[in-house]
Amino acid sequence: MSKDKSIIGENIKKYRNKLGISQDQLSKKADLAFHTIAKIEAGSTPNPTIETVKKISDALGVSIDDLMKRDYEI
Repeated sequence: MSKDKSIIGENIKKYRNKLGISQDQLSKKADLAFHTIAKIEAGSTPNPTIETVKKISDALGVSIDDLMKRDYEI
């Protein structure tokens, strides 16, 4: 399960970088605390809630499935 969390974090970072926005900008767009984004991307958040992942996916303009894919196309 921890591997899935790091996949989510890696995908969030890659989609965020593709949009050219910072963690701080993403946190504001998603209405989440900055440290929440930072911890998920770093893989140190053990279990982000589905609500949190949904807010992030909406802010990035992607689906939750996109954030969970191991092999994705950006």
